[in-house]
Amino acid sequence: MTTGFRLYRGLEIHPLVYPRHAAEPGFGHNYDEGFDAAVRIQEPGGSEGVSRSRVFPLLVAKAFQNAGDARRASTAYAEHLIDTCSQDTNVLDLEL
Repeated sequence: MTTGFRLYRGLEIHPLVYPRHAAEPGFGHNYDEGFDAAVRIQEPGGSEGVSRSRVFPLLVAKAFQNAGDARRASTAYAEHLIDTCSQDTNVLDLEL
């Protein structure tokens, strides 16, 4: 599942939320076991439509109980990465 993005300090933040475990064959989804999350941080597209992006997974031991919590956590994580990045370094170049 994905939702829209928001701009934060000139970068696009795209929360990425997905079920922790894949659905069994014949079932449409498996939301009972919670959700995992990641976030894609992307430079806004230029005139050529080409921009750099990078996906940062949220490494959590316990699944998020609902998609809203996972989405909020991924947005907060992206903001934290951007805020703690030094002015000499781009968040897309971080070594984690």
